[in-house]
Amino acid sequence: MEQPVWQYESGTAEPSAAPAPARTLVVDLEGALLRSELAYEAFFADVGGAFARLRAKGALSPAAVGDVLSQTEIDYAHLPYDADVLNRALAARARGEKIYLAAGRFARHAAGIAAHLGFDGVVAPADLAAGAVPFDRAAIERINDRGTSRRASFQTWAKALRVYQYAKNTLVFVPAITAHQMHFATLGYALLAFLAFSACASGAYLMNDLLDLAADRQHPTKRHRALAAGELPISSALLAIPALWGFAVAASLCISPLFLGVLGAYLATTIAYSLVLKRKMLVDVVTLAGLYTLRIIAGAVGVGVVLSEWLLIFSLFVFTSLALIKRFSELSMRQGAGLADPSNRDYRITDLHVIAAMAAASAMNAVTVFSLYVSSSAVTPLYSRPWMLWLLNPLLLYWFGRALMMAHRREMPDDPIIYTFRDGASRITVAAMICIMLAAI
Repeated sequence: MEQPVWQYESGTAEPSAAPAPARTLVVDLEGALLRSELAYEAFFADVGGAFARLRAKGALSPAAVGDVLSQTEIDYAHLPYDADVLNRALAARARGEKIYLAAGRFARHAAGIAAHLGFDGVVAPADLAAGAVPFDRAAIERINDRGTSRRASFQTWAKALRVYQYAKNTLVFVPAITAHQMHFATLGYALLAFLAFSACASGAYLMNDLLDLAADRQHPTKRHRALAAGELPISSALLAIPALWGFAVAASLCISPLFLGVLGAYLATTIAYSLVLKRKMLVDVVTLAGLYTLRIIAGAVGVGVVLSEWLLIFSLFVFTSLALIKRFSELSMRQGAGLADPSNRDYRITDLHVIAAMAAASAMNAVTVFSLYVSSSAVTPLYSRPWMLWLLNPLLLYWFGRALMMAHRREMPDDPIIYTFRDGASRITVAAMICIMLAAI
């Protein structure tokens, strides 16, 4: 998108006039250079600290909030700057022109950004317009394209809402499928439960990305997330979160109050995970496994079937293994990129071998639980040929082993469940499992 430029032209001059003064480029900080809102950047840079300082002030006036945000430390090096605007400014600097930032608020942060990027200083837009700054107005060029007001595209929203992660929410269909309750009404309630969980999860993803802005921008792949890259305004995300959660509540009430309770437990756990639990070693893994299992519990509640204790125990071991594989993959990629230990996780790169061992052990426990299930009397009412279920064991061993190997080779950039939907060998393995289960009925 070409950015409009306001340029003040000098009048005509006599051939004998003095040489034109050196030109000056003034770039609006929040209108052009920064692909985000500075106030929100300051707030989410240290949410806990901001609230603590506001409590200490004992006031929530605009002046108090502004003062607190002005004192918050921001990582200026990783803010989402508009590359085109920045390149134009640096090109002007290379031509010998002066470059200034125009900022009407947060003077301390504006000065820090100017110093970091090599600008000559900061001016207030009002002073510039009133001619209160000693610039030759005939030699000023100004860039102000209102970059932060540009609407996010559909693809940007889909990326921010993690629509591809909705595949995880298909777990709500598992209780109906395993109980062989494939009726129209049952599938309708399961679909409604899927939509409720998807909306709830999208709101949680937006909130998590807001809280992780600083850490995501230093990550080799997460820095491309919509909020971290400045593709989606923070203000838009703050409006979308309550809207998504409101839809989730309305859809849940159409199912049952009990389902709403389970969804509420999922959301509360997700918020606790985003704020605290994900920074606790292994607590984050157990929490992730619990969140996956809650989807299955919600599916059972939504369609009104009794949840099998075998399915519940099997799910816990499966999702614990996948959560450990996810952590292993993240640490392995950091090791390959030569990065330091993650600042927002309580893990070290030297933990890789232990995490891999725990992931493999949990996977083997899942296979053992499944074997015990096939050997039990619980399969007789559901399957006419239960012996065929034994064929699932080698497929499970292959699938878990392949996932761990791909993570070890740093070839699993996605969450293991999402990777399963994208990996050809994994899709074939899952399809074979489904065919075996159908044949065993």
